[in-house]
Amino acid sequence: MELEVQGHGALLRVSWADARARAGGVCAADRTVSSLPVALVALLAAPTVGPVVTEPKTGVTFATTRGDMSLLGVGLRTKTFLKFKVYAIGLYVADSALDGPLAVYKGKVGTPAFYRELIAGDFEKQFVLKLVRDLSAEQIQGSFRSHMPSADEKLLDQFVSYFPRTKAGQECVLHWVPGGSLHTTVGGVAKPSIADKAFADQVFAIWLRDRPAEDPIRRQVVSRASALLE
Repeated sequence: MELEVQGHGALLRVSWADARARAGGVCAADRTVSSLPVALVALLAAPTVGPVVTEPKTGVTFATTRGDMSLLGVGLRTKTFLKFKVYAIGLYVADSALDGPLAVYKGKVGTPAFYRELIAGDFEKQFVLKLVRDLSAEQIQGSFRSHMPSADEKLLDQFVSYFPRTKAGQECVLHWVPGGSLHTTVGGVAKPSIADKAFADQVFAIWLRDRPAEDPIRRQVVSRASALLE
């Protein structure tokens, strides 16, 4: 494969392999990256955009993979009977879990046992929340408290303190590391981890426990699970 790139007033023909070698600084001694046009160097340096899944009501996108985890599905949290959009959410689980403890749920996605395994299973998983409206500290902290009434009070106070006033466009990540702790990142800032499995289970249960029929979020965040377990 060859690339044609305009540079220095002429059309240059460069093989893809040679271009990549030059851009990576591993070309022959008589060739240097400086001999390549800037446009070609920028093209080769640009990151590759992987496949994404779009939450349809907000247009927010989620990569289908994050590290060694795959996206099970995406959903939307709304607020009040007016259905104000609050955040889009995606659930990721370890690929090793799809081949391991979750594999027995092939053909059984959506069963109570499947959701219980997602909540309590000790495998890498994370929820990614992408806000689509501004929230005050009182709003977001109050929401977590209302969904975790039986949580350890000290740990809950610590957890909700991680969420100050948040802005549309911010990302919050809730990441369980197996055998370890719950890691929380808000707006790119890592918060102190919480090494308590029972508390982490309650956090994940916010979206995965049994919900009223009119609340589809539990079903939404596993909408790709059947295909991934095939």
